[in-house]
Amino acid sequence: MDTSSTPLPGGTWTLGDSVVPRFGYGAMQLSGPWVMGPPADHDGALAVLREAVSLGITHIDTSDAYGPRITNELIREALHPYPAYPESLFIATKVGATRDAQGGWPTARRPEDLRKQVHENLTSLGVETLDLVNMRMGDAQGPQHGSITEAFATLVGLQREGLIRHLGVSNVTAEQVAEARSIAPIVCVQNMYNLAHRHDDALVDHLATEGIAYVPFFPLGGFTPLQSEALSQVANRRGATPMSVALAWLMRRSPNILLIPGTSSVAHLRENITGAGLSLSDADVAELDSIGH
Repeated sequence: MDTSSTPLPGGTWTLGDSVVPRFGYGAMQLSGPWVMGPPADHDGALAVLREAVSLGITHIDTSDAYGPRITNELIREALHPYPAYPESLFIATKVGATRDAQGGWPTARRPEDLRKQVHENLTSLGVETLDLVNMRMGDAQGPQHGSITEAFATLVGLQREGLIRHLGVSNVTAEQVAEARSIAPIVCVQNMYNLAHRHDDALVDHLATEGIAYVPFFPLGGFTPLQSEALSQVANRRGATPMSVALAWLMRRSPNILLIPGTSSVAHLRENITGAGLSLSDADVAELDSIGH
């Protein structure tokens, strides 16, 4: 496919040195329940990844903590050797947390932890250089205040070694974004953001002026799907699902928003693509905007 244009909704965005469709794919749901262990349907997981690429998706979001290792290994099995330019994939991963036996996400941000995680991602994905590594801060409750310098500087060092092409930050405050940018360039911020959780509105707009992507995780509400009377009303008027409307709102919200909705179903993947392309009227948007305010 010609990456200067795309059949996917929303057009394209330049992420670092790569032009990617704004509609991407988040691989977290390919592992087992609560992002632990293998999928119930191994072949089905491979089929979703291959279908995503066949539909023109090139931006895939993952982490070696998913499973752990499961999603990266599925991506490698399904898609390696990865397509070459101009159809090349842009695989984004993240570091800063591991998994415990209870399925928790304990932080792991010491320099030695981060170096280990980067090398584990390289191995499980089967690459010599990672396209993008997001430095994950905060915890399962969300961003937490504190310095990002030591952790982020460790990734900058690995970037200088040629192990990472581009850097981003995840689960961060606006202050941590500024702190990271004072150390080295970033190409994206990945935070929780959707119709009902709009605490990053000002940050989204600021990053757009700076040419930096904003990648919302849990664009459909995560483990607790979005539920709202206004959302349901707009969906009913449009003859669409509430999730389709939620994705379409994000796509319209700002040109620097890149979507990475996840699914373990080929049918649901196609539904998400169709949904994100839904055309919302100004009245629809005004009604939906009332949800997060």
